[in-house]
Amino acid sequence: MKLKPFLYGGTLALAVVVSASLWTPQLQADPKKSPKVPSYKVDPFWPQPLPKDPASGKQWVTGEVAGACIDPLDHVIIITRAFQAGGLIAPETLTGIAAPPMIEFDKQGKVVRTWGDPSLNTVAQGTLPVGTNKVLPHGIHGCYVDYQNNIWIAGNGDGVVQKYTRDGSTLLLQIGTKGVCDWPANGNKCGNSGADPTANKSRTLLNEPANVAVDPANGDVYIADGYGNHRIVVFDKNGNYLRQWGDVVTNNGNPEPGLFAAGGGGHPHCVVLGNDGLVYVCGRGDDRIQVFDKQGNLQRIIDVVPGTGARNFPGGAPGLGTAGSAWDLTFSNDPHQTFMFEADGGNETLWTMDRALGTILAGLGRTGHMAGEFTFLHSVAIDSKGNLYTGETIGGRRIQRFIPCKGKGDGKGKDDCKS
Repeated sequence: MKLKPFLYGGTLALAVVVSASLWTPQLQADPKKSPKVPSYKVDPFWPQPLPKDPASGKQWVTGEVAGACIDPLDHVIIITRAFQAGGLIAPETLTGIAAPPMIEFDKQGKVVRTWGDPSLNTVAQGTLPVGTNKVLPHGIHGCYVDYQNNIWIAGNGDGVVQKYTRDGSTLLLQIGTKGVCDWPANGNKCGNSGADPTANKSRTLLNEPANVAVDPANGDVYIADGYGNHRIVVFDKNGNYLRQWGDVVTNNGNPEPGLFAAGGGGHPHCVVLGNDGLVYVCGRGDDRIQVFDKQGNLQRIIDVVPGTGARNFPGGAPGLGTAGSAWDLTFSNDPHQTFMFEADGGNETLWTMDRALGTILAGLGRTGHMAGEFTFLHSVAIDSKGNLYTGETIGGRRIQRFIPCKGKGDGKGKDDCKS
């Protein structure tokens, strides 16, 4: 599969006006045999401006948006790191104030609920009792709403995954121990364990987990334990260890199947359950999505712009050594999940892919700060109407919405992405 052309020529030319389409097809499917590739345009008016802090009167400011997820009402919940050290930058520190860690928007982009008290994060370590109120992990990362409408978050600077009631008022379950990580050779401190053979083994501790998914069939919890460790680990609905798979590759230039890059940065970075009963895992540094069955048996590998991260370009030339291309993914809403939307922060592009074939069909975005551009594209989520939501960290620090264009493959006439 030749993906190199997409790296250099496949990103989009941004329209002059922010409301214009930012989507370009890369490989058009045969309309007689398969659905048309969906097209999207940025919604520059979503979300609405954040409210002012009631105590200080200053404008709330989001920091890094480290995760976004959708609830059954199509409300969007984001995780923002504004409250962390360095979360705001000048002149925000003078004119604004850090927004709460968790922000919920309605369909119109209005803030309807916030939660999470940063002052409670002074709890350094320990197993928090059920019922504890809003003690979030350090380095909050990832966001997931399960089939029972509970919300899950991970801590890529901590050793825990947490499950809360939908309103965030009560901690229902914690997997791992706050401030204690699975790295015995380092005194169980948190951090990238690299290829240390003592790590990736604990049945009770995690090490800087990136994300989580829950199986609606039985409540099993799949964790991408990937910033410090380099594995997928599965627990039952009560937090009891079941199984794990993955370890560190020994040759990043030509990564072995089923394993993950040893570097820091989230390897693996996402874990997503498909309607096909398979587990899709983002190997960010290795520029690939690995697909497993629920027992951890490797089924296939989907390359995403090889050469972006640690692995080599096709042909053997050294990779660019950036943060990689496979960061996060979600699927289209049809029963067959025909399309896969993949967040590629290494190339600042949201790819539309054929899920079954693993081919790139279209690319959305480019590097920048204008509406529809990306700076550290980090996550992607989809609502019931097919709207896509992207979160950006580091220099981007925002959530954006992209809405499906009318008339492109839906039989309704003119494509309004090209107005």
